[in-house]
Amino acid sequence: MHPNALPLGPGRANSFPYMNLRTLASLFLSIPFALSAEENPAAGNPPGGDAKKALAAERLSPQLRAALEKLVMPGVKINVEEWSVDVDARVCLVEGMLELIACTKDSKEHEAIIAVEAKPSHIHTALLLLRAKPGHPAMQKAIDEEDTRFTSLPPRGGAVDVFLLVKDAEGKETERPISDFITQAEQDESTAGAKPAEDAKPVKFPTHTFLFAGSVLDGDDKGPRDYVCDQSGNVISIATFGDELLCLPGIHDQANSLRAWQADGEQLPPLDSKVILRLRPQVEQPAKPPTP
Repeated sequence: MHPNALPLGPGRANSFPYMNLRTLASLFLSIPFALSAEENPAAGNPPGGDAKKALAAERLSPQLRAALEKLVMPGVKINVEEWSVDVDARVCLVEGMLELIACTKDSKEHEAIIAVEAKPSHIHTALLLLRAKPGHPAMQKAIDEEDTRFTSLPPRGGAVDVFLLVKDAEGKETERPISDFITQAEQDESTAGAKPAEDAKPVKFPTHTFLFAGSVLDGDDKGPRDYVCDQSGNVISIATFGDELLCLPGIHDQANSLRAWQADGEQLPPLDSKVILRLRPQVEQPAKPPTP
């Protein structure tokens, strides 16, 4: 394979990561409604998103609601009322170019806004329990029997909105879209033409909606398979790596992505501040469960 080609994924990571999750699987299959599977999500929730997430939570059985609320995974909480996966995180970059939104602890803090301590495979599992639909990251697919010619496959997956919970000036915790904390990097005059006017407002990141690509599973069928994102740390990406948990639609060259976007230190909390990364699958109108 060409060294610049994306890695060949061993298949969609749309099953539970390798761990003892029989109980979780039973809960997952019993949730009586579905979520959307948009492959090119628009920025933000669809109209009525708040009402839909509330209705989704209301139509859970009391037993299932209690089970989800008691479920414990390190650094990850299923927030039934907000219909979201809340992940403990800290701000790891307030100035610098970005290839990622979020990475795992001790991995790529120099090019991501926040770092999480939770395993990406646990975050994946929590999203599944809220009926998010995984797809696959961008990858190369062989188009001949000799595996000498390849075509690029764009990423796919259900739409997930990404937020940060941060404290405002009054100390109140506020949910803000991740796009609030990313701004367009200043371009060199030789490549981007004249510089913008001094009073021009910074260009914000265009979306806070990402695809649930679901990373990939590595290994053969004879033993446990590794969830690749657990090793790479690419939790939410701007550039295309081919093993992300969440990503943007399309394929984005890493060199170009690095020059395009940067952390907005004026909007972010101070370095090392604790924040909550909130992931909310976009929900469709849920069906009312049958009367016993």
